[in-house]
Amino acid sequence: MNEQDRSRVIRTVASTQSEMTEIILPNDTNTLGNLLGGRLMHFIDLTGAMAAYRHSRTHVVTAAMDHIDFIRPVRLGDLLTLKSSVNRAFTSSMEIGVKVWAENTRTGGVVHVASAYLVFVAVDEHGRRQNVPELLPETPDEIRRHADALRRREHRERERARQSRERQATAAQDSSELKH
Repeated sequence: MNEQDRSRVIRTVASTQSEMTEIILPNDTNTLGNLLGGRLMHFIDLTGAMAAYRHSRTHVVTAAMDHIDFIRPVRLGDLLTLKSSVNRAFTSSMEIGVKVWAENTRTGGVVHVASAYLVFVAVDEHGRRQNVPELLPETPDEIRRHADALRRREHRERERARQSRERQATAAQDSSELKH
């Protein structure tokens, strides 16, 4: 499917949903027996990419891990279940939501341990941006997440503009100090 055809397709949130389960082994933990935060972020990135691939049907790259909440520690031996779906599709980027649960293998208890938002960009084999299909939210929860994703995107854009102004001001100040 070429880029123009892909941008005319409409996919549902349900068609993007992905799930991954991992057992937490000693190599995944710190000296306290808790899952390393970086390892959890790796699992989140992989699960998010699965949803992005399902939506775009092309290569994707992680552009941002916009927000992550570490709610509870994950212990050695727990089963970690990660679920992801596309919250909103823009022109070539997609916001993906990922929720993470840990299951105690001895008691069967399941607790929510983390949530994250990621932004992926669809690209071709040469790294050029590709348009993605439109996303159709259907349930009240999907509609809410779709609207929230737009607000988060607007916040990211304002923050990028603020950082750019700060970098320019710092560069101008540094240049001025070098002349004196």
